[in-house]
Amino acid sequence: MKKLLILSCSLLLIIIACKSSAGNKNEVNITFSSKSESTVSGTANFIEKNGTVTMIANMSGLTPGEHAIHIHEKSDCSAADGSSAGGHWNPTFKKHGKWGSAEHHKGDIGNFTADANGNATVKFSTPEWCIGCEDETKNILGKGLIVHKGTDDFTSQPAGNAGARIACSAIIK
Repeated sequence: MKKLLILSCSLLLIIIACKSSAGNKNEVNITFSSKSESTVSGTANFIEKNGTVTMIANMSGLTPGEHAIHIHEKSDCSAADGSSAGGHWNPTFKKHGKWGSAEHHKGDIGNFTADANGNATVKFSTPEWCIGCEDETKNILGKGLIVHKGTDDFTSQPAGNAGARIACSAIIK
C-alpha cells in the first residue's frame, strides 16, 4: 500500500511538472499581407519558451534570391507600401547593423534567401525578445514584421537600404 501511494504521488508530480513546463510557452501566429504590388504571402510563428523567442516565417511569392526581414515599430500594415509600420524597432537607440554586432536594432533580423520557386523559411531565435512581457526593450507585441524586396547591407543608416516593403504583418495576439 505504501509503495502504491509513493508511486501515485510520484506520477502526480510528473504530471504537474509536465503541465508546468508546457504552460511556460507563449505563442503568436501571424499572417503576412502583400505590399507594394507584390504577390508575397505567408505566415510567421513566434514561440517563447524558457526565456527565448523563436520566429519561424514561411513565405511564398518572393522573387528568387536574397531579401531582408525586420521587426518594425508599429503593428500597422494599412498603407499600400507598408510605410505605416514605421521604422525599425529600436528600443535601445542603437545604430542599424547586423545582429550580434555591438550596434544593431532589436528589429534587425537580417537577410534570407528565397529559392528558385520564390519560397523561403526563416528561423531566428533570441533571448532579446519576449512576447507580452513588461520590458518594453524586449516586448515584440504591437510591432510589425516586414519583408523587404532587397537585401540589408547592415551599414546604411537608419535601416540598411533594403528597398521596398513587400509583405507586412502585425505582431498581435
